[in-house]
Amino acid sequence: MNANTTWHYENFEPAGSAIGYRITKKLDEVQSPFQKIEIYESTDWGNLMLIDGAMMLTTRDNFLYHEMMSHPALFTHADPKRVVIIGGGDCGTLREVLKHPGVQSATQCDIDEQVTRMAEKWFPELCDSNHDPRAELLFDDGIAYMANCAPGSVDIVIVDSTDPVGPAEGLFNKAFYASCFAALKDDGILVQQSESPLVLLELIKEMRAEMAKAGFTTFQTLPFPQPCYPTGWWSCTLARKSGGFAFREADARAKAFDSKYYSADIHKGAATLPPFVAAALGE
Repeated sequence: MNANTTWHYENFEPAGSAIGYRITKKLDEVQSPFQKIEIYESTDWGNLMLIDGAMMLTTRDNFLYHEMMSHPALFTHADPKRVVIIGGGDCGTLREVLKHPGVQSATQCDIDEQVTRMAEKWFPELCDSNHDPRAELLFDDGIAYMANCAPGSVDIVIVDSTDPVGPAEGLFNKAFYASCFAALKDDGILVQQSESPLVLLELIKEMRAEMAKAGFTTFQTLPFPQPCYPTGWWSCTLARKSGGFAFREADARAKAFDSKYYSADIHKGAATLPPFVAAALGE
C-alpha cells in the first residue's frame, strides 16, 4: 500500500461485518447542530461522505440508490406532479425526480443544511437540479413539515433518510406515516428507504406494520445493490392507500433521460422478490 493511503472501515454490528475503503486523505469535516459530517478522498470510489461515522454515499455508486428511490415510484404513479423528499440532503434524489418533465414541483426538506452544503462542495454533480425552478430546498424538521402539509396535496413522498437512529428515528413510525398518509392524494405513493433485506428483514416487516397502522394497505419492497451500505444489498419500500404497483412500462422504456441502473427491465426484476424475502414479508 502506498505510504499516502490508509483504510477506513465501518463496522456493522447487526451483521457482524465491516466495509472498508482505501483513502488518501480527509477533505473536509463539519460538526453541525445535529451530526458530524466527514468527506474523504478514496483511491477507487471517488469522494466518500460519512455522517456520524456511517457511510452515506460515494461518487462511484450513489446512482444505484438515488435512481431506485425515485424512478420506480415516479413511473408507478399515473401522473406525478408534486413530490416531497424528506431528508435527501445530498440532493441526488432531487436530481433524479426532476428528470421527469411532468413533475411541477419537488420540495426537499432536510433538517441539516450542512449536508447539502457539503454535497454542493464535494459532490456537485448531485446538485445539478438545485436551481431548477421546480425545486424547493428547505432546511427544517421533516416530521413537522409533513404534519403541516395540506391534506391530499402531494402525489409522492420519498423518505430519503439515514438509518432509524438519531435525527431520523422519528421517520420510521406510525405517527410520521400517518402524516404522509394524510398529505398524499388517494392515488399517492410513499417511498421509504428500507435498509438491507439480507440482515434487516425484521425492520422491513416492522416498517410495513407501522405503515399499515397509519392506513396504507398495499406495499412493494424493491431490493437493489448498494456496495457502500452494510451487506451491499439495500431496498426501498413503496406504500399506497389502495391499488397495486403495475408501472407505466412503456413510458419507462421510452424515458427521455439517461440512467445508469434504472430501466424498465430492472424495475420488473426488482419487483420479483427472492423467495426468502417474499416469504418473510408474506407475499
